[in-house]
Amino acid sequence: MTDADQPLWTPSPEWIKVAALTAFRKKAAQCAGHPLDDYASLWQWSVDAPTDFWRLAWAFGGVIGEPGETVLINSDQMPGARWFPQARLNYAENLLRQRDESDALAFWGEDQVQRRMSRAALYAEVSRLVQALKAAGVQAGDRVAGYLPNLPEALAAMLATTAIGAIWSSASPDFGVQGVLDRFGQIEPKVLIAADGYWYNGKAIDCLLRTSEIAQRLPSVTTTVVVPYLDPMPDVSMIRQGIGYADFLGPHSVSKISFQRVPFDHPLFVLYSSGTTGVPKCMVHGHGGTLLQHLKEHQLHSDLKPGDRLFYFTTCGWMMWNWLMSGLASGATLLLYDGNPFVKNGRILFDFADAEGMTHFGTSAKFIDALAKANAQPRVSHRLDRLRVLLSTGSPLAPEGFDYVYRHIKPDLQLASISGGTDIVSCFVLGNPCAPVYRGEIQCRGLGMAVEVFDERGQPVRGAKGELVCTRPFPAMPVGFWNDPDGVKYRTAYFERFPGVWRHGDFCELTAHDGVIIYGRSDATLNPGGVRIGTAEIYRQVEQLPEIMEALIVGQDWDHDVRVVLFVKLREGLDLDDALRERIKRTIRDNATPRHAPAKIVQVTDIPRTRSGKIVELAVREIIHGRPVKNAEALANPEALEQFRDRQELQD
Repeated sequence: MTDADQPLWTPSPEWIKVAALTAFRKKAAQCAGHPLDDYASLWQWSVDAPTDFWRLAWAFGGVIGEPGETVLINSDQMPGARWFPQARLNYAENLLRQRDESDALAFWGEDQVQRRMSRAALYAEVSRLVQALKAAGVQAGDRVAGYLPNLPEALAAMLATTAIGAIWSSASPDFGVQGVLDRFGQIEPKVLIAADGYWYNGKAIDCLLRTSEIAQRLPSVTTTVVVPYLDPMPDVSMIRQGIGYADFLGPHSVSKISFQRVPFDHPLFVLYSSGTTGVPKCMVHGHGGTLLQHLKEHQLHSDLKPGDRLFYFTTCGWMMWNWLMSGLASGATLLLYDGNPFVKNGRILFDFADAEGMTHFGTSAKFIDALAKANAQPRVSHRLDRLRVLLSTGSPLAPEGFDYVYRHIKPDLQLASISGGTDIVSCFVLGNPCAPVYRGEIQCRGLGMAVEVFDERGQPVRGAKGELVCTRPFPAMPVGFWNDPDGVKYRTAYFERFPGVWRHGDFCELTAHDGVIIYGRSDATLNPGGVRIGTAEIYRQVEQLPEIMEALIVGQDWDHDVRVVLFVKLREGLDLDDALRERIKRTIRDNATPRHAPAKIVQVTDIPRTRSGKIVELAVREIIHGRPVKNAEALANPEALEQFRDRQELQD
């Protein structure tokens, strides 16, 4: 038996016994009329009997609302299928189902600010915001935009907006003016809610000037609400139609919220693609599909229970913020953090975990890799006594990242590497609390998600690399794209390659354990000599070398073929010499294949990335080929792109 066949973690019989997934599987077996003895049989039933599965998911998740008689129509159409066509529900009503004095949230703004809010206090805040938004003219279908840090007020404003049946969209305050306009300008919000600033790495970053310019250049905005964060009384006089948060709420006292129950597909959120190859696409997600999918993922795949304390390191500009907020619907307390995760030498998030009894710690693969490179040992420095699930997404978690988690964070927890996207505001592949964790593998395909791996001919394969696809409809598919009335952009984005099948754009493999390995984005897949290579396979080897902090890989068109070019950011004070180049190539050749070895290795001082932390291979590929990057404003550090332009090393 090889190391790959030995699980890093196996749930105990007691763990499995109390898991919500076990209770759900028993109910599913009753519904199916035959035994469902393991996850594989449950998954197969969930995709073969979607009507029964999603009706049971609605009931098991305790959705507040009327499901109607029909679950699915046009089941053979993708796109075109419709879920729960007679249903009426409201997302916010489901998140605000508890109104007691227990914690709704705890918030840390780095080590500068700590706040706590009960469920009763959150309900009261939302009640006043609902009235204030209505007084500002907001109705069902209108858009409210948040230019906010991950503050309690961001959650409250989102809940108030969606309680009315209006549509919420948000961006984090580290976006520049043009990046915000590229997003909010498309959806024409009626109300803009912005903070006066935010903290990052102990420094106060003022946002009032940017907010003033944004409000000036968004003619649809009739009210701009400024939330105090840096200053208890920020000056709003420079902002068109500006009003302070306290004054906005001032005329309104707490009363019972009248939640607007809407159809299943009524727009809830507008989320945005990263926008690194053009103006961001505006993806519209509905009340029912978002809620139902998140309840399933939280309760069944993450074993989130009432009283659990859920954390995800995210900004309001990433879909994981929306995913985190939905934890309220399962009775969890939300742990919100805003700022630099490496404050206090990378200890602060683990300090937060200990202080708040965190049960679910969500982060990125890059954060785990950075901890490993810093030789951090949270297992020694912190208790983490309540932590039982660690979630990772944003990019593929390398096998060595799995090793690090179990050796240096905690040996007895479910490591749930998850993958999906803004496109579905959820996951295609994710965790299974009742199954082992194997090194380098995502545990399972999501329930109700008919995920397969297709080869170039559109045939399903196992144990071979190919395209991640979903062959049947699912409720969390976008309602559509904004300003795409005939659906052309939507169909082109997902259904052009394999008609009637969702092609997600990930290069992956379905393993012998029925797990999944993601090798990177298929649009960034390298193709030297006609052989497809996933970038994650090279990153895994390169980032093990202690000299390398980060890397970025692209394919360069060269001599009627493609050659692999590797850019490396080295530890401070180091220079790339021939000896290190050869060691990098040898490491890749010995541990991957000779085809993976780069033809060129080039040193840079920074790696460009999106604001959610993902490196932007496609933008760099455009730069090195002398083509313009259409929307550099979407990057967190667009200045880094200049290091890749006209590099002499790539001219021969």
